[in-house]
Amino acid sequence: VGATGKTPFVIWLARMLKRRGFRPDVLSRGYGGQSGAPVNVVSDGQTILLSARTAGDEPLLIARSLQDIPVLTGPYRDWTGKAAIDRFSADVLICDDAFQHRRLHRDCDILLLDARRPFGNGHCLPRGELREPPRGLQRASLLILTRADQMHPSSEGVRRIAAQYGIPVFSSAHRLCDLVSPATGDRSPIQVLHQKRICAFCGIARPDSFQSLLEEAGASIVSFNPFPDHYVFRPADLDALRREFIRLNADFLVTTEKDAARLTDDPDFYRLISVARLDIVIDQVQRCEDFIVSRMGA
Repeated sequence: VGATGKTPFVIWLARMLKRRGFRPDVLSRGYGGQSGAPVNVVSDGQTILLSARTAGDEPLLIARSLQDIPVLTGPYRDWTGKAAIDRFSADVLICDDAFQHRRLHRDCDILLLDARRPFGNGHCLPRGELREPPRGLQRASLLILTRADQMHPSSEGVRRIAAQYGIPVFSSAHRLCDLVSPATGDRSPIQVLHQKRICAFCGIARPDSFQSLLEEAGASIVSFNPFPDHYVFRPADLDALRREFIRLNADFLVTTEKDAARLTDDPDFYRLISVARLDIVIDQVQRCEDFIVSRMGA
């Protein structure tokens, strides 16, 4: 149901296809966005047109990360897909989080599984975290095991199942690539966090992953405040975070890109935070790229 690293992978995929000569557009359902319109253009590839409140935090994050690539949201991917083709001449439609959106034909189904718990507890909602039974894996064109640097032995079972159906499997890992002031756009290498006192907070599905990445960067975390995924921060929450940051005499108040997208309504707090940007590194990346591109050509 989340936290497998789909958003950074979608960004990587869009950039790769653009570099390989395609005209990709990204289609998202826009979870958390308040727009009731059937088609919403978050970005036309040049300008961000909607806020996180309207579009959802993840589509806005994707739009901010991609240049010259439109991002659209709406509940029906056939409607948003047709709009992407008609308005922006897209020749590849990247559907973010759509493995169960069966009404739309797809040429390549890319399934991401967290290598630490690829099938959760093995049960579907509400007893577990799966949207469908593990046998649905056989529909995938290829598999990406994310957070493979923390791989659990159960992930080998995924490889065995994939081998039965001839599905290629690739490994990936997340890393923090730099530290950004979202208010000014100033960037610093992630090494700037080394041995610095950090107050961190996030509203994502796997907050422990963000905490681990900060620790790997050498940060000294003096406070860490997790909130629910897609959490809408209240003024009282931001006041408490601000006071804690000052009281602990920390060097940085750090959050994720997805959370920063929901914080633009408070300019003073927005100027206070720093964003630790996430990147994805794929093993055998050339082979992975070539496989995806071959499916696009077909």
